[in-house]
Amino acid sequence: MQEIRNIAIIAHVDHGKTTLVDKILHQCQLFRETEETQELILDNNDLERERGITILSKNVSVNYKGVKINIIDTPGHADFGGEVERVLNMADGVLLLVDAFEGAMPQTRYVLSKAIALGKKPILVINKVDKDNCRPEEVQEEVFELMFNLDATEDQLEFETVYGSAKNGWMGADWAKPTEDVTYLLDKVVDAIPNPPVIEGAVQMQITNIDFSKYIGRIAVGRITRGNLKANQPISLAKREGGIVKSRIKELFVFDGLGKKKIDEVQCGDLCAISGLDGFEIGDTVTDFENPEGLPPIHIDEPTMSMLFTINNSPFFGKEGKFVTSRHLRERLFKETEKNLALRVEETDSPDSYMVYGRGVMHLSVLIETMRREGYELQVGKPKVIIKEIDGRKYEPVEILAIDVPENYSGKAIELVTQRKGDMTIMEPKGDLMHLEFEIPSRGIIGLRTNILNATAGEAIMTHRFKEFEPWKGPIPGRNKGTLIVLESGTTIPYALDKLQDRGRFFVMPGVPVYEGQVIGENSRDNDLVVNVTRTKKLTNMRSSGADDKAKLAPPVIFSLEEAMEYIDEDEYVECTPESIRLRKILLKEHERKRAANKALS
Repeated sequence: MQEIRNIAIIAHVDHGKTTLVDKILHQCQLFRETEETQELILDNNDLERERGITILSKNVSVNYKGVKINIIDTPGHADFGGEVERVLNMADGVLLLVDAFEGAMPQTRYVLSKAIALGKKPILVINKVDKDNCRPEEVQEEVFELMFNLDATEDQLEFETVYGSAKNGWMGADWAKPTEDVTYLLDKVVDAIPNPPVIEGAVQMQITNIDFSKYIGRIAVGRITRGNLKANQPISLAKREGGIVKSRIKELFVFDGLGKKKIDEVQCGDLCAISGLDGFEIGDTVTDFENPEGLPPIHIDEPTMSMLFTINNSPFFGKEGKFVTSRHLRERLFKETEKNLALRVEETDSPDSYMVYGRGVMHLSVLIETMRREGYELQVGKPKVIIKEIDGRKYEPVEILAIDVPENYSGKAIELVTQRKGDMTIMEPKGDLMHLEFEIPSRGIIGLRTNILNATAGEAIMTHRFKEFEPWKGPIPGRNKGTLIVLESGTTIPYALDKLQDRGRFFVMPGVPVYEGQVIGENSRDNDLVVNVTRTKKLTNMRSSGADDKAKLAPPVIFSLEEAMEYIDEDEYVECTPESIRLRKILLKEHERKRAANKALS
């Protein structure tokens, strides 16, 4: 039997996980010398490449000195924690990757706590030691303290530490002495990570991921914890909610390099992919045909945020997208819940609207962005946190927020967070930056990033992770400015925009089609203002001085999808189509909005 090592790479966003996997793939000569490869090989999804983050966990396998190493690359953002919680079940050890300057960040702590609770053996990799202001020894002590606080066992606390620079392609025992390659790290993986235990008996494999092929359909991915699997073997599928479904394995694959290799039998402890099963979900167990025994279901933390998803009913409905009906929307959302376990979808009183629950604004915005690119048109409401009632009291989710900011901006950052009911717990210098930590309600984080980046000239680094539900902290001030709303449908005219510039700032450029009730700017005051942006200049044959002044327009504010979701108010929607992101009032007609306001007052 071949020796196997199953490792997951866990780290905070941007600490270099995917870059390190690239170097390991090249070290194990996975590519021909003449073969062209790009950077960040595993971030193969367009959205991942654009945002520079890992969203979906991926598996690759390399051979090193006769040992097969299965590597699982995981996301670093806390909103995708559900993805990490699932795939850690497939690993026997973890590579904890930490930036030599930033040290252990909130999301590192979150993922590490999960790995330690599952009893995984860690190897600490201190990356980016080529940075000018790095502090590798201090970071090593920080991580040891963190593991101790997370109740790590003695075996886990005796972890190996590797220093290096994934970008420059080296790993070694001493950060001051660069080596030639990453073999030192691979040797440590082979020595320190245990070979998966071989347990004889009836087969058991929990499905932890779902892959899809347009040729063979849905593929179940998991790790065999007991027994061996063979191609064409009849099996039972023990469902997560209870119940047994009889089925048969059609084809078996193991991970080989970046792809999969068809095989007749898979040994205990290896990761494999199965095709031919019907109606499986993540968390189900592939088990013996005669005596089925299910494994305990995967526990995933609860969602903390909800959003209303509805069909696009604006005047521009159906002009840009392929999938526009409520049937399309419903099918797509329920399909997403099959593989995205941290997401929940509920039907509402309206047949056109669905309540979607997720981990945070980024978790939901990635789903919306993916749907836009697939050709869906939809509208989403303001994100709201989930409130629980415990013993007759209101409880809300609270998060730990960490901000690294230049010292001269720290006062402004503290002021913005405390306005939103944030309590500061830590304030300490970290190199040339100030490190601030707060406990803040999740409600307070919605829209905070934009304000903090504006106040700190874009220099702040913000991260947050869910802590727990705590008693309701009271009202938090929302947006303090009104909006500029279109009076009548048409095309924006430079002359009209120029005359309205002193009313506020615009979100649209000249020559853009708009419709009545669309939000096209922010009013400089706190009330909504209806403006005519389609008014043209009256042409006469009389000339007067100053009549031909050219319109000088300030550049418009262009929102990203997340910024738009955080900006809108209770009475507004974000309209998302494959080509545009627009803001609009839920009630497009002015008299309807006035009637609704009067009704609310009475």
